[in-house]
Amino acid sequence: MEKKDTYRTINTPAEGELFKDRGSKFYGYTFPIKHEDDVKPLIDILRKKHNSARHFCYAYQIGTDTIKYRANDDGEPSNSAGPPIYGQIQSYNVTNILIVVVRYFGGTKLGVGGLINANRTGAQLALDASNIVEKTINIDYVITFDYKNMNKVMRIIKEKNLTITNQVLELDCNVFISVRKKEATQIFNAFNIIYEVNIKEIEA
Repeated sequence: MEKKDTYRTINTPAEGELFKDRGSKFYGYTFPIKHEDDVKPLIDILRKKHNSARHFCYAYQIGTDTIKYRANDDGEPSNSAGPPIYGQIQSYNVTNILIVVVRYFGGTKLGVGGLINANRTGAQLALDASNIVEKTINIDYVITFDYKNMNKVMRIIKEKNLTITNQVLELDCNVFISVRKKEATQIFNAFNIIYEVNIKEIEA
């Protein structure tokens, strides 16, 4: 079976339609993220925007092969907010995404069932407002060689229609390329067999 080398994510932040239940208001937001460190600054922005809101419940997922995720109830009853939000990330099959549902308390308790529904719906409305795109899973390589081998390397790059992401041409040449995962082994071998040319995968 061929390994999947695409994933679904979002390119830009989005805000969902407002969801109301018994006076409480729920605002859902989605953000594209690449690292866990991206999460807190984005929630801080929402805390400033909604400075009288009570709860900023969220879930995120990062990665394609190795998945990192977290679901946070932010003071709501256990599992009534973060997990339902994370459930929508799984349902829409998206990654590298943060979803935050901001709640203004309306004076009436919703109960755990009501909160689960409200947070799930807030996340769903935010995802519905998002532009979900499919991207390829890429492997990044650096090719190192002397100037005299420049033509050999560039010929393969042209023949294989490869994307150069960066190049550093100093005492020796370093060309950085990004390759679709399913083509990575073939491309690696194409450079690896050339005498005096070194290719190495760049760890993400």
